[in-house]
Amino acid sequence: MDPLLTKGQQRTICSDLGRVKLKLLYKASIHGFTGAAFHQKCDNVSPTLSVGYNNSGQVFGGYASQPFTQSQQYVNDNVAFLFSFNGKFLKYPVVNRAYAVKMIANSGPYFGEDLALIYNSKPVVYSAPGNYYNFNAADMHGNNLNLTECEVYQVEESTELEKPWRTVVWHPERRKELMESVKAYKPLVVSVSQVRVLLVGPVGAGKSSFFNSINSVFRGHVTSQAMSGCSATSLTTQFRTYSIKAQRGGKPLPIVLCDTMGLEDGKGAGLDFEDIGNIVKGHLPDRYQFNPTSPLSSEASSYRKTPELKDKIHCVAYVIDASKISILSSNMEEKLDAIRRKVNLMGIPQLVLLTQVDEACPLVKEDVKKVYLSGYIKELVQEVSSRLGVPMSFVVPVKNYSEELELDVNCDILLLSAVIQMLRFADNYFDEVTDRFSNLQTKEKAEQQ
Repeated sequence: MDPLLTKGQQRTICSDLGRVKLKLLYKASIHGFTGAAFHQKCDNVSPTLSVGYNNSGQVFGGYASQPFTQSQQYVNDNVAFLFSFNGKFLKYPVVNRAYAVKMIANSGPYFGEDLALIYNSKPVVYSAPGNYYNFNAADMHGNNLNLTECEVYQVEESTELEKPWRTVVWHPERRKELMESVKAYKPLVVSVSQVRVLLVGPVGAGKSSFFNSINSVFRGHVTSQAMSGCSATSLTTQFRTYSIKAQRGGKPLPIVLCDTMGLEDGKGAGLDFEDIGNIVKGHLPDRYQFNPTSPLSSEASSYRKTPELKDKIHCVAYVIDASKISILSSNMEEKLDAIRRKVNLMGIPQLVLLTQVDEACPLVKEDVKKVYLSGYIKELVQEVSSRLGVPMSFVVPVKNYSEELELDVNCDILLLSAVIQMLRFADNYFDEVTDRFSNLQTKEKAEQQ
């Protein structure tokens, strides 16, 4: 069901009404030029914008903040108005708000005693200006009272901002630039060839899906190496270190994503708090089988007793589902806070991956490029920042590949931007390591002298 109201006309109306968007509810050519069809689709919905079209090219109608009914009564509406597009947008506010809208069962939208569309269930207009709205009939509808179409839109609040709250270049060349930056990256410490990033988050937040998505970008097609999906308990039961290759059979990239068992609300379930420390310090081997009731003992044969810097975690990324932030339990919040504090003490930089942004916001679902035009996503980022105790700049929205069969340039740009942030955060860690080493050498020389 395509709207007849042009994009330009919609923008003009929405600009006048504020931060809103229009959703088409009723189209007379499809649903019928009758009062019954109109009321079936539009009753008890508000606010609404009713639009009439005639074969003279006039576009006109009215706005009502109160819902339509079939009560046969007038309804008070102090913000109702009539309008027309006659070369330019003309607006006629209600003069007597007590009689702004009339609820007539056998007609379409009925404004006071002045303008009615689909009058007496016929494709015609009733027009009698000067009762409760003042307008010129020639300007309004050119005195052509035969309707060729009638539409009614629901006016919905929109979270779209005028300017993006973060700047992103949405272009295929930008995708290529980001990919080349990742490939060309070299850790600041010679003994480390790959940055190790630990993914931590609740069950089902999208940790494994994030790896699969990054892997897909560099493979050139959607792929699924890590087990992912929907489950009440973690599908990941082992500690996995995933190296990403530049292409099928290509060289490994300078980043390793470390996947963990998901965090769960209950005690003795999900990833154990002590295992987090062992992972960050480099004690856990790849494919270690997690035991939620018992962390890896330092006496175990698989325990890496003297890990090198290349075995340790250089950045921690918390993976949070944007569509579930409102139901994030206090227990889970406490677990994440405890982990964050522990990792802070180890001097490891941390960021947050905000997944499922398309499921959280219809604006982003419609077009992922609007992620930074979404006021709602910005509010979620602010909430995550506050609840997890990290700066807003540390929270990065992404959209994982879940149901798609083909790659999308804009999704890739978001995903690659997140990887770039991880590498930048790892650089901060390596700077600290080299500074400590340099200070230690300076101190040793001073002592020798």
